[in-house]
Amino acid sequence: MYNETVIEHFNKPQNTGYIRDCDAEARVSGSSCDDMIFLYLSLADAYIREAKAKTFGCAAAIASASMLTTMLPGKTLEEAKEICREKIVESLGGLPEAKLDCAALAAEALMQAIRNYEEKQN
Repeated sequence: MYNETVIEHFNKPQNTGYIRDCDAEARVSGSSCDDMIFLYLSLADAYIREAKAKTFGCAAAIASASMLTTMLPGKTLEEAKEICREKIVESLGGLPEAKLDCAALAAEALMQAIRNYEEKQN
């Protein structure tokens, strides 16, 4: 059902936890399931320096959030805005059709964190 990359990110999620004094954060939960992702971003010189997530949910949700946190460091916010469900799924090597919403939840967490950051800046 899941490929090796998804299983690896589920068994050993990357960048778990939270960032004290983070610059941006988000909390999202799935509408069709009980999955929940807390995403934390630290920025420096307009670049994402660090990304961490705490995920409560199924293997696909944990793997999606884990993969997202590996994709973000070194990107500007504008570059990060280009990360969507499809890019997370592609980076994971695919997800079952029924689990695509997990990657969408991770992408939603990212967009919410960016919006929250931009609102604080204005």
